[in-house]
Amino acid sequence: MKPRELIEKWVEIFNEGNAEKITELYHLDAINHQVANEPIEGKKAIGEMFATEFNTANMTCIPENIFEDGEWAILEWKDPLGLRGCGFFKVVDEKIKFQRGYWDKLSFLKMHNLPIPT
Repeated sequence: MKPRELIEKWVEIFNEGNAEKITELYHLDAINHQVANEPIEGKKAIGEMFATEFNTANMTCIPENIFEDGEWAILEWKDPLGLRGCGFFKVVDEKIKFQRGYWDKLSFLKMHNLPIPT
């Protein structure tokens, strides 16, 4: 599976809110770094992160663009509430090895009526 195809599948599973299925797309030693948060290391920890996030907020990823360059896929996205962001995914052996996401955490928290850290 090419990086673009894998990210299309990632979006589909993300929108299902299925932490177990999305975790299977990652390497055992993968890193997921959403720049608004500390990096998460390891498939198990990434799965726990998704489970927590899917239980905290109803999230939808609407792809605007998906680009592929070698082993990298770049996802430009929006959500129904107007939040926008992008993600960079390094795909090795048809699994996500590294992910970095850029989005506005304060806007996300406000849109979902979640507590704002002090």
